[in-house]
Parts: sequence; structure tokens; C-alpha cells
Amino acid sequence: MPPEPHEIFAADCRACPRLAAFLEDVRTKHPEYHAAPVPSFGPLDARLLIVGLAPGMHGANATGRPFTGDYAGVLLYQTLHEHGFASAPESTRADDGLELVDCRITNAVKCLPPQNKPITEEIRTCNGFLAAEMTAMQPRVILALGKIAHDAILRAKGLPLSSLRFAHGAEHELDAQTRLIDSYHCSRYNTQTRRLTPTMFNELFARIRTHLG
Repeated sequence: MPPEPHEIFAADCRACPRLAAFLEDVRTKHPEYHAAPVPSFGPLDARLLIVGLAPGMHGANATGRPFTGDYAGVLLYQTLHEHGFASAPESTRADDGLELVDCRITNAVKCLPPQNKPITEEIRTCNGFLAAEMTAMQPRVILALGKIAHDAILRAKGLPLSSLRFAHGAEHELDAQTRLIDSYHCSRYNTQTRRLTPTMFNELFARIRTHLG
């Protein structure tokens, strides 16, 4: 069943049959992995919410913490630390002691999808969790890592997907108090091809700092 309107997270969610079956298979092959829905990380009263795509196979799916333990989190946690949002520049496991400061990280889809590609139905089914989280947080700034995250945020706000166009560095007013900022996803592909560079990412976080004060 889809999440209830008030639910921010459900550790036992099995609403998407394809994802539930895939995680069951992953648990069999990697019994030491988290291999379950991955909760958000960071304080609920944070002013900055970062939204990614979904857990990575050997990253968050293994550790149980978003963007932890794989290449996708390298640039993210380094940059968060440089701008005062994280207590350390690297996150390797869920119990490594790293803490987020005035920042929370979540994903548009809480479960590992096959080939890192959730289908539209799964994104929609999981969107209730994101909507509830945004309502509970009332963040000042939301950073969308990639177009799927951007679209999920619009859907969670009840906005047409055509209303705000995704573009790296674009800023949008979601409502009177919330600003959406778009970024290319900090994936291995994007960083190695330099579609997203550390300089580009740092510039975004400098702007976020300006907005938050």
C-alpha cells in the first residue's frame, strides 16, 4: 500500500512489488547489506533538504545511510563539510560518527531499483513519503540532485512537472518560503566526465549559504 499522508518513512514498506522482490534477491546475495528502504539522514528541523534519486547498490543500500559508502557520496560529503553542513568530509558507514548540521538528505525513491532506474509508478508510489517529509520540515532551500529528484519535488508540492524546468544551477520559488535549486547528480559518471565539477558544486553550496545566512 502507498504511504499514509503523514508517514515520513516506513522501514517495512513493500508497496512496490518489483523493488520488494529485487531487495529480497539482494538480501540473499548480500546478507550483510541493509537491503531495505533507506531512511533519510539529518535533523528534521534542518533548513536545507537535499533530494537524490535512490540508494546505490553498494552504497546506501549496503550501509543504510543516503550517499554513504560509494562514489556518489564523495563529492557531496566533501562539499557539505566545506560549507559547514557536515562534521566530517567523508561518510563510509552509518556508524562512522558523521553528523549533518542544518541539513537533511533523502531520496526520491527509498529502495534500491534494478540498474539504478526506478520506473514512474515507483517514483509516484514513494512520493508520499517525500511530500510528508517536506511538510514536516518546511525547509528554506531544497537541492535537487538530478531531474528525477526535481520532478519528485514538484510532484510532492502538487505542481505540474512542466511548471518549472530542470537545469543545473536553476533556482525556483516553490512557495513564499521555499527555494528549489537544481544540480546535476553527483554520480560517478557526471563527476568523472566533468559534467559536474567540484567548482560547480561548490558554487551552488555558496549560493545556498547565502540564502540560509
